Amino acid sequence: MKIGFRWFGEQNDPVQLAEIRQIPGVSQAVTALYDVPVGEVWPKDRIAQLKQAVTSAGLGFEVIESVNVHDDIKTGQPGRDQYIENYQQTIKNLAEAGVKVICYNFMPVFDWLRTDLTYQLPDGSNAMAYQPEMLPDDPNELIHQIMSGSKGFEMPGWEPERLAHVQQLFAKYRDVDADQLRSNLKYFLDAIMPTCEKYDVRMAMHPDDPPFPLFGLPRIYKNRDDMLKIEQLYESPYNAFTICTGSLGENPQNDVPAIIREFVQKNRAPFIHARNIRFMNQTKTAFHESAHLSSAGSLDMYEIVKALADNDYEGYLRPDHGRNIWGEQGRPGYGLYDRALGVTYLNGLWETIRKNQ
Repeated sequence: MKIGFRWFGEQNDPVQLAEIRQIPGVSQAVTALYDVPVGEVWPKDRIAQLKQAVTSAGLGFEVIESVNVHDDIKTGQPGRDQYIENYQQTIKNLAEAGVKVICYNFMPVFDWLRTDLTYQLPDGSNAMAYQPEMLPDDPNELIHQIMSGSKGFEMPGWEPERLAHVQQLFAKYRDVDADQLRSNLKYFLDAIMPTCEKYDVRMAMHPDDPPFPLFGLPRIYKNRDDMLKIEQLYESPYNAFTICTGSLGENPQNDVPAIIREFVQKNRAPFIHARNIRFMNQTKTAFHESAHLSSAGSLDMYEIVKALADNDYEGYLRPDHGRNIWGEQGRPGYGLYDRALGVTYLNGLWETIRKNQ
């Protein structure tokens, strides 16, 4: 197993690569070219510059998160073929730079959704939270809340220039239900999978976050059944999944360790996002992010790591959203300190489990 740490680049992340390099057990920087507009080809020279920054810091450059999919592809618009051709070229360019896994999602309009980016916890830290009663009826109001709570950082999936046209985006998805969205995903996979197979790059689809429909938008990666349907769209280990324990765990009906065991055994899970959440009400419809420890949240991280260790997991894992602690004014969900603590905890679980097998 290789452990990575997400990094948003020199211009948009207060966390430095030199700091990531000092976290015991971390060997990879999970990053991207966040300023390339969605749908455009990632230039080779820009990829080379990013790789140079990462490798010169002593870290690996093997996982990209994310190469976002243009909405014309998701909605099946006439212009999708050009955007797919651009995506194929980006895959080739990344492969030439040594990238092995590309994380992506197929979520309509919003890549992820929270109602509070700095929810105050009893210990004095803050974390992102979702409370359904706090969700505004108007998506424009939600966008304003996210933008105003982002501490000046551009949040991935919430690009201002794209969401400035949110009404047009919603109009594009008006006639797209779950079956149509899945059909559009198949069209996309049919086109890019031969490129992935030729250049040895695995596509790792990220779950819907949260894993239930919002604002009338369809969701197609919420649970195991959805994963089986996606798997069958293109039978290849290159059509794979990012298993995000927090996203799937936000639905208490999902048995996250069992999902990990099944899809790791089938070689369909090259990338794991490990995070914990705590449910905030008895109906388990509201949650906030927590420290990674099992005792800090509602997910059993021991069983999650054991599912990986028991199956000799050799893919990539990164700690996911953490709290802002010790006065850090980091990106919501992506401060340095709590994620570094999470790495240490996950490493401890991994070593203990492996030595007791």
